Amino acid sequence: MTHLAVIGAGITGITTAYSLLKKGYRVTVFDRHPYAAMETSFANGGQLSASNAEVWNSTSTLLKGMKWMMRKDAPLLLNPLPSWHKYSWLTEFVAQIPHYRANTIATTRLAIEARQHLFDIAASENIEFNHEKRGILHIYRDKASYDIATKTNQLLLDGGLDRHGVTPSEIRQIEPTLASNQLYGGYYTPSDSTGDIHLFTKGLAAACLKKGANIIYNSTVTGFVPKPEGIDLTWSVAHSGGLDADSSNDQGHFDAVVVCAGVESRAIAAQLNDRINIYPVKGYSITVMLDDEQSRDGAPMVSLLDEDTKIVTSRLGRNRFRVAGTAEFNGFNRDIRSDRIAPLVAWTRRYFPQVSTEHCVPWTGLRPMTPNMMPYIGQGHHQSVFYNTGHGHLGWTLSAATADMITNQIGTNLPLAA
Repeated sequence: MTHLAVIGAGITGITTAYSLLKKGYRVTVFDRHPYAAMETSFANGGQLSASNAEVWNSTSTLLKGMKWMMRKDAPLLLNPLPSWHKYSWLTEFVAQIPHYRANTIATTRLAIEARQHLFDIAASENIEFNHEKRGILHIYRDKASYDIATKTNQLLLDGGLDRHGVTPSEIRQIEPTLASNQLYGGYYTPSDSTGDIHLFTKGLAAACLKKGANIIYNSTVTGFVPKPEGIDLTWSVAHSGGLDADSSNDQGHFDAVVVCAGVESRAIAAQLNDRINIYPVKGYSITVMLDDEQSRDGAPMVSLLDEDTKIVTSRLGRNRFRVAGTAEFNGFNRDIRSDRIAPLVAWTRRYFPQVSTEHCVPWTGLRPMTPNMMPYIGQGHHQSVFYNTGHGHLGWTLSAATADMITNQIGTNLPLAA
């Protein structure tokens, strides 16, 4: 049987493994953590959001970014220290501005397609992940920002999205708990939804195991030797926790490898003589524990995106409320900074005053972003190397579709063997 290796057990790697298994491939997944979904797929904003498919490559984004750099609580923070990786990425990002419209429409279409894929998987495998099908509401404080959003909305409509404008009174009807007296208007996407990415990925990993996958946790792939047919991998496995963990080295032959390693994909690609310019764009979240009835009643059920602060929310079951946001260009730094968490807490108190923020769990993760904000899906220079990575802030939204896309491409290039 054709045997494939998948590097990464986040949402992209696990959906890829699942798609490959359904096609009849034998699959081994490698991940350096002891469980699935322990990095960027752990505590993101929770939105399955075709309405957030707009790519960032626009002149208005650059102007906002320059303005935001003067604010301590800015949605975007750029560490100005020199870095070839950072500034080469930013240069390519700017060069993609002419493709803003086409890429936004393409991403919207892909997000809509991915939505049904994910729903079908959850239903087929009976995965419970705090799924809420109540739509996503984007809110705006003034006419200027709403007018800009109206132009963006046309692109989303061109991509096939069902989305419409709403007045302040309609906003209050859609989400009564929102303190919205100073809002100008909003856009509402009833077909969008939210859920817990960590619960979903763990559930799907369990389904992969039932279908015969081998998932090697605590493992780091350390060597790649492409062969005329297939590829040899070497990996180390830690047998105990901590920095001084005992480990052993193993090796094996695979018919192909699929790199789904998030922000580590760029370094892996370099070892395979491929170039994928992925930059780690840091994001933060807090999970507010709704410990009392007042907090549970005062937290929203409808997902929100505040366009001024770029903060998103998701209700995760009865007792949890996720608030996430910010984009930080600071390399592979994973420190949880209190000055970046504080705006999330303050925003929650401002718009949901009935919610107690006494018990909040902070988190940070690195989004794997390409300069054009589109996922990198395709074959490497070697016939046995494939990539499904670089989904940025839309990994949760796009993963179910891109998994099938790379599986179909592998099927074209690597027919199943008995």
